[in-house]
Amino acid sequence: GGRPPRPVAMADVEETLKRINSHKGVIGALIVNSQGIPIRSTLSEDDTYAHAALITQLAAKARRIVTELDKDDDLCFLRIRSNKHEILVAPDKDYLLICIQSAASAADS
Repeated sequence: GGRPPRPVAMADVEETLKRINSHKGVIGALIVNSQGIPIRSTLSEDDTYAHAALITQLAAKARRIVTELDKDDDLCFLRIRSNKHEILVAPDKDYLLICIQSAASAADS
């Protein structure tokens, strides 16, 4: 992209993370930039960096797969479910919003 990333109001980011984190079963949420660098997180530092690095790679690969299958399409949401957790990924042009919740509470929703 040729355009510089648009500025994000950090107060809005904090508010969004706080709101997400208040939902039942949410373990944590983080926002990473397009390079996979965490901007904000409610997880521990170790968990933040592990999730940021791995999920950024997976989301990038998922986006490539979607556009390779149909060049006029793009990834708008990614959901990963394991026995213990559900990871929700909402990609934007410049950022990824990642939410980790317990699989048990995800089944209730």
